Amino acid sequence: MYSVVYRLSLVLFAIVMLQSHAFAELYRLGPGDTVSIQVFQEPDLSVEAKINNDGVIDYPLIGVISLDGLSLNEAEELLDKRLRGDYLSDPQLRVTISKYRPFFISGAIGSPGSHEYRPGLTVRQAIAIAGDFTPRASHRKVYIIRYDDPEFKQEKIDLDAKIGPGDTITVKESFF
Repeated sequence: MYSVVYRLSLVLFAIVMLQSHAFAELYRLGPGDTVSIQVFQEPDLSVEAKINNDGVIDYPLIGVISLDGLSLNEAEELLDKRLRGDYLSDPQLRVTISKYRPFFISGAIGSPGSHEYRPGLTVRQAIAIAGDFTPRASHRKVYIIRYDDPEFKQEKIDLDAKIGPGDTITVKESFF
């Protein structure tokens, strides 16, 4: 019995690690994200920084560094490259997201504006966070503009669809 539980624990741990690695490759950093940079045995270089509207952070020793559009793994590689040699012989670092950029919601909902994003958030959950539908809201006329869409195209979206940080949701009013 103990060996089965142990093996199952290892499998579950491996799945979680693979998912977090896949997320680190897919998620793209942007303005409003707060990153935590941990450098092993270098407390002065371990910082938490919010990416500003220009997509950059101010990092000790290096100065201004652009993280906009990078995956977490790419951010680690960039910081490693900039620290290696001049400052550290073999930097061991990890970049994580400590706070995601907000999502935005407007229209016929209780509390329009920006709200804190959480991974896996659906449109329905975002509407609940934003104070739910008003009495005149249309449950079928919900639109989204994706953060990463260069054309800012508004598309109709299902309430159970996933949203991303920086996305903008609009809930239209119903006429009946």
